[in-house]
Order: sequence, then structure tokens, then C-alpha cells
Amino acid sequence: MSLSKSALKHQVPLQTPERLERGRQAAPQVFERLREAILSLELTPGTTLSRTTLAAQFGVSSTPIRDALMRLEEEGLVDVFPQHATVVSPIDLTLAQQAHFLRRSLELEIVRSLALNPDTRLVARLKGIVAQQQALMEANDLQAFEAADQDFHRHLYEAAQMHDLWLLVRSRSGHIDRLRRLYLPTPGKIEGIVRHHKLIVQAIADGKPDEAQQHLRDHLSGTLSHVGEISARYPGYVRQ
Repeated sequence: MSLSKSALKHQVPLQTPERLERGRQAAPQVFERLREAILSLELTPGTTLSRTTLAAQFGVSSTPIRDALMRLEEEGLVDVFPQHATVVSPIDLTLAQQAHFLRRSLELEIVRSLALNPDTRLVARLKGIVAQQQALMEANDLQAFEAADQDFHRHLYEAAQMHDLWLLVRSRSGHIDRLRRLYLPTPGKIEGIVRHHKLIVQAIADGKPDEAQQHLRDHLSGTLSHVGEISARYPGYVRQ
């Protein structure tokens, strides 16, 4: 793999200074914040990440920066060119498709199990998150809306006592999450997410596992079917 000249042109710092929490190791915090910046597209594909700049920005030595970048490389979110540069990777469609397959396979079984044994407390929590999403949609707060979307799905895993699988899915979802973030502003997309969430919750509450699974399939099928459109709108962001 060679480093293109165009990649070196984009050395964009994070928008706000980052100070870490005392009492927690630095490397995991740097990793979490850089990962979030990449997934939110604050750091776009092709952005060069300078270890020196990041160390100054986070107020740490080079070691936590190196460790964080190694973890990002393991998730395929950065490309490391030894002795040269670290660059935010393009969205890899193969990895996005694999993450989608993993998530869909797990969540189909999860919503089925939850609908077979409806829990009124879970239903109430999910309805609360959907109401929050509705408000965020009306406020056009895409970043908070996306965070609430992740919260909705995390609650499904935790209700099914599958928290470790949620962590696995999150660690594999960087590429599909970036695709979703690019497609999120498309007219009707957010409304569709809220509608599907409402339908999934209602099917769980009504004890209808087949309906819960169908609504989940519909919910998770949208973004990958629009890859061509996304690639055309954001040239250079996606690689086959």
C-alpha cells in the first residue's frame, strides 16, 4: 500500500481541544475520542493524523497516541504507513457488508427472543428512547440522534443478556457506521429509522416475534442498498 500525495494534504485537527479524565488510562480515552471523531466524520477519509499534533492536543506522551492508533488500525479505521504517516482509511465496503451481516444475524435472534418474553420495563425504556429520537429529529440534531440510535440497539442486546456481543458488533461496525452517517441526512432517512424503531418496539410489546424480525430486516436493509448513490456523492470516501 502506498501513501498518496492527496492524503498528505488533509491534516485536520479535531475541532476542540481534548483533555482527558484523570484516574483513567490515557490510551483508551484517546482511542475512544479518535474513533468517535472518525465515525462522526469529523475526521474524514484521507485525513492525516500527526502523532505529534495529537500528543499536544490530548496533553499526553507519544505512547498513548501510538497505542490508540494501533487499536484503530486493528478496526480498519486508519491506514498506518511506517515511518511516514497515519491516515484515516476509506470506507471499506467488504468490511461494511460483513459487519451488516453480523449485526443482522444477531439482532434477528435477539428481537425474536425479546418478543417471545415481553418485558414491560424494557418496552418502556425503548419507547423513551424513541421519543427522544423524535425530539432530536425535529431539532435536526444528527449527532445526538445517532447516539440515541446506538442506545436503542444497545438496550436490545443488554435485555437479552448479550452485552459482550454488543461490544463485538461495535468493534466491527466502523465502516458500516460511517456509511450510515453519510446517508443519514438523506430526506426521509431519519423518519424511517424512527418509524422502524416504533414498529420493532410494538412487536416486542405485543409478543409477535415474526413481526419484530421483519421490522428489523426492513430497518437494517436501507444503507447498503444506496452505496452507489453514497459513493457518487462522496467521491474518494468509499473503496470497493
